[in-house]
Amino acid sequence: MKRLACPTSVVAVVLLALVVVIAGCRSYHIEATVVNHSGGAVTLVEVDYPSASFGANNLAADAVLHYRFQTRGDGPLTVQYTPSGRPQVQVSGPTLYERQEGKLEIVLLPAGKVEFHPALAPQH
Repeated sequence: MKRLACPTSVVAVVLLALVVVIAGCRSYHIEATVVNHSGGAVTLVEVDYPSASFGANNLAADAVLHYRFQTRGDGPLTVQYTPSGRPQVQVSGPTLYERQEGKLEIVLLPAGKVEFHPALAPQH
């Protein structure tokens, strides 16, 4: 009976190739938080970012919306929402870039104002 020999160097090369492939698969995400400090409930909250959007039909006063996303391409972030009894608000935010990762806080404030607090890398 003949035994097949598998040299240690061949096994090492295969394992090294597998490690390189796994290490090269990286997913970049942005953890977004929308905080409603506008003083009342808001409706039709939409956050548009390069290649997609997310949002909520309603966001109560002082409520928080969490969302995790990935950008495909570069472009501006925009936020729109409708305060109770007021016209729709639309505000442009920072430009996002593909392969950015980190955290982004979006704070809805009274009088249709919005603050953006990005903690993203790499910075451009």
